[in-house]
Amino acid sequence: MEVWISNHRSVAGILSYVRRLGALVGVSAKAERYALILEQQLATIRAAAAAMPHHPRVYFEEWDEPMISGIGWVSELIAVAGGIDIFTELASGSLAKDRLVTDAAEVVRRRPDIILGSWCGKRFRPEQVMARPGWQDIPAVRGGQLHEIKSPLILQPGPAALTDGVAAMHGIFSQWASQRV
Repeated sequence: MEVWISNHRSVAGILSYVRRLGALVGVSAKAERYALILEQQLATIRAAAAAMPHHPRVYFEEWDEPMISGIGWVSELIAVAGGIDIFTELASGSLAKDRLVTDAAEVVRRRPDIILGSWCGKRFRPEQVMARPGWQDIPAVRGGQLHEIKSPLILQPGPAALTDGVAAMHGIFSQWASQRV
């Protein structure tokens, strides 16, 4: 039995996956059309984000204990949606252990304007995040800018991240930016 394993970790990888899967099941043209639609939707969001007057610094938390920052495609989608990922240097780690935020005070030092939580398998608890020592000094905490994005929308490396996940982030970032004008 032939087995196909995919381990994509980027937006380009997700789009390539859509195309390869379509080819594997005999619907290459349909998959290509869908991938082009996804690319166009991302371009539309990227253009709208570029027009935002302000771009928030964003901390994306994939897990709380230990604290794990967002994976590659999440970091890329933060940028597409108009944000600035404060831990881009960790995003290339494909394993969660490679994206550990080992010092919670580093989040405080990097001063995110928005905190996005997507605790895979459990509900994001903003009140727990706000209660962390020293975190009351973070602009996102002071401004009440802690938001949950459900993990099926952003943490699965598939089309939902490129549609619903990035759209949710762009909505949050746009609203934040409009309050700063």
